[in-house]
Amino acid sequence: MSWYFEDFRPGIEPVLTSERVITEADVMAFAALSGDTNPLHTDAEFARNTPIGQRVAHGLLVLSVATGLSSVAGQLQGTALAFLGMEQWQFHAPVFFGDRIRLRWSVAETRLASNGQAGVVKRKMEILNQKGDLVQSGLFATLVRARGERA
Repeated sequence: MSWYFEDFRPGIEPVLTSERVITEADVMAFAALSGDTNPLHTDAEFARNTPIGQRVAHGLLVLSVATGLSSVAGQLQGTALAFLGMEQWQFHAPVFFGDRIRLRWSVAETRLASNGQAGVVKRKMEILNQKGDLVQSGLFATLVRARGERA
């Protein structure tokens, strides 16, 4: 199911990944791994007394899970050569414990490298919750292997 550079064309049907539940265990593991133990994420009593009223998942945890959902979808398995960066990333809404997220992506633009062996694919990434609400969005740029034909 891997896609090569030539398979990524602006205007193709958006790809919608499977869902993943964000659990308390995910948040606590991310807090331990990252060192971000802000009580808004880790302390239920503290979070109850905030305007949000409950604990929220780290925005970067949600983003990381979305990259995993993209990987599991398989389009870039074995053809992605490098993640080049993110552009215009925005956090639109919180993700709570128990929320289910999925990733919808589409091709924004492509550019073949001068050697014809790879190209840059910019994908519009949208992370949605179980209600279909947009929680994060932006562009990912990835260097993707080409089949070898020159454009």
